[in-house]
Amino acid sequence: MERRRSFPDVLAGGIFVLIGGAFVLGSLGYELGTPLRMGPGAFPLLVGATVALLGLAIVVKGLIAGEVVSFGPIPWRAVAVIVLAVLFFGFTVRRLGFVPTSAVTALLTTLASSRVRLLTAVAVAAGLTVASTLIFVVGLQLRIPLWGPWLGF
Repeated sequence: MERRRSFPDVLAGGIFVLIGGAFVLGSLGYELGTPLRMGPGAFPLLVGATVALLGLAIVVKGLIAGEVVSFGPIPWRAVAVIVLAVLFFGFTVRRLGFVPTSAVTALLTTLASSRVRLLTAVAVAAGLTVASTLIFVVGLQLRIPLWGPWLGF
C-alpha cells in the first residue's frame, strides 16, 4: 500500500502550529492566574495551545492519509491587488479617513477577481463600507476620523 502525503495539509498544519506556538510564547509574558481567577495570559495560552494542537493534527493527517491535490495557476493579479489594498488602508486611514479608505480598499479587493463587474464591485464596496463603519466606528467606538485632513474635513 502506497502512503500518500498531502503537502498542502502539512504546510497549512505547520503554519497553524507556528501561529499557535507564537501565541503560547506571547502569553507566557503575562500572568496566567489560577483556574478560578484567570489572568490576562490564560486565554491566549489556551487558544494558542488549541490552534497548535489542531495544526499538529492536520500535519499528522497530511502525512498519513493525504490526498493528491493539484494546484492551478497562481492568481498573481489578485495577490498583488489585495496586498496593495491592505498597504493602502494601513498608510492612508489616518489621513484620508475611515470611510474613503474603507471604500477604496473594499473596491480594490473586490476588483481583484477578474469575474466581478464594476457595478457589482461598487455595490459590494458600498455595503462593506457602511457595515465596517457601523461595526468599528459606531459599535466599537474606534477613534478613527470618518473623514481625514487630506479631504479638508
